[in-house]
Amino acid sequence: MTGHQPAHHPPQRVGVVAESTPSETRVAATPSTVRLLLDLGYEVVVESGAGGASGFDDQAYTEAGARIGEAWAADVVLKVNAPSAEEIASLPAASTLVALIAPAQRPEMLAALAARDVTVLALDAVPRISRAQSMDVLSSMANIAGYRAVIEAAHVFGRFFTGQVTAAGKVPPAKVLVAGAGVAGLAAIGAASSLGAVVRATDPRPEVADQVRSLGGEYLPVDTVREKSEEGGESTDGYARATSADYDRAAAELYHAQARDVDIIITTALIPGRPAPRLVTAADVAAMGSGSVIVDMAAAQGGNVEGTIAGRTVVTDNGVTIIGYTDLASRLPAQASQLFGTNLVNLLRLITPGKDGRTVIDFDDVVQRTVTVVRAGTVTWPPPPVTVSAAPASTQAQTQTPSAVSTAAAVDAKPPRLTPARRFGLIGLGMLATFLLVAFAPAQLAENFTVFALAVVIGYYVIGKVHHSLHTPLMSVTNAISGIVVIGALVQIGRESTLVTVLSFVAILLTSVNIFGGFAVTRRMLSMFSRGEPR
Repeated sequence: MTGHQPAHHPPQRVGVVAESTPSETRVAATPSTVRLLLDLGYEVVVESGAGGASGFDDQAYTEAGARIGEAWAADVVLKVNAPSAEEIASLPAASTLVALIAPAQRPEMLAALAARDVTVLALDAVPRISRAQSMDVLSSMANIAGYRAVIEAAHVFGRFFTGQVTAAGKVPPAKVLVAGAGVAGLAAIGAASSLGAVVRATDPRPEVADQVRSLGGEYLPVDTVREKSEEGGESTDGYARATSADYDRAAAELYHAQARDVDIIITTALIPGRPAPRLVTAADVAAMGSGSVIVDMAAAQGGNVEGTIAGRTVVTDNGVTIIGYTDLASRLPAQASQLFGTNLVNLLRLITPGKDGRTVIDFDDVVQRTVTVVRAGTVTWPPPPVTVSAAPASTQAQTQTPSAVSTAAAVDAKPPRLTPARRFGLIGLGMLATFLLVAFAPAQLAENFTVFALAVVIGYYVIGKVHHSLHTPLMSVTNAISGIVVIGALVQIGRESTLVTVLSFVAILLTSVNIFGGFAVTRRMLSMFSRGEPR
């Protein structure tokens, strides 16, 4: 019996190449991510020395299952930075390149790549949607860069970050201003706050205020006469957009006032496809004290600070150091390479649906369509616009019908607060109802109601006095209920009825096990995070 047998396609080779950009220490795949690529069915070839600057030697890649060889001849080439002209010429026809491309700023590179009849996936074009978060290289690198910016500032800053009181005198804490509360800004806020500094942050989006406070920072709003929805912030694609002139004027006043007070400024403002907005002027820098530090994380796009030089450190006449490093993420090469490689694996997992080592790009998938900037020699950038769910509410409201807006307003409207007169009136009604219940109900019901009321009050206060660190969110409720039950059972256990006594004893036993067992488990969980030696 004969039949048609499906053609067997060998797995594609994935090549991990060495970076040619000066001072670049990252690599597109680590030994641990190589194993994940092998699990997807690919063969992995690593260029000799590709991971040396990140601390991964050729032997580590070989032990992970990769082969050391000519990576540029692979079917899928993995790279961190955009290729040079010589590297583009090394790409074989019909291959796929995955790297940071910056397609909006480099149309000539897209044309050169298309001439090679290749497919290009731009890691910096991943849409800001929930499903694509695991592939968002920009967020991963911004997180590392924000942390490293604080480390660089602390290295140059000549004093403690945290305040101290010593026998030699009092040391005030450093004051840090973070401009922008995106991924990089939040990482900087958390790092500076952990070092003990007084951290302040500003951002056009007022909704990030809670995030700033959760990391120990103080949110500084920019007050303008226009509506907040007009002040800029986040666009419908999830990236930052330009702010209004009115907002810029108010923000300039805020920056100048803060520059006279803070010791360190970290700027993170970027708008995709446009030069970095100017936030800190030369007058602001001149207003800072000698020894102050500015870290301009937007130096590669022109800088947020007047006087920034990309890739260099500048010391002004009044002793302010302006750091314009463009390789902050590369200064933590092992960590950056691991996160970068993980993001890249997640992208390859998406375009390898069969886990058979064969890439299949589906343009019906919004993520794959957006990151594909060149497909089989055809430039496909820019992609159709992607609207994310995180768009400002005001933008959504403008597209709704009046009836929908009114309905949404009715649903979202907060209930009116009780006035003092109404509150006292309700208390009075409750007291009257309690009096009538006790006065006219049977004696046993009145007694049981009294016991229940006392048990509620006593149980609430008994559990409420326990320190909050011993409560999980669920235990805080169950222990309060158990406290009410055990108090009521203790009161009832002395009754003449044998059934009441037995039920009271069972209630005391079970609720006691719940309370003390819950506290014991929680203490054990807390001990896992203690600094002491484990028992």
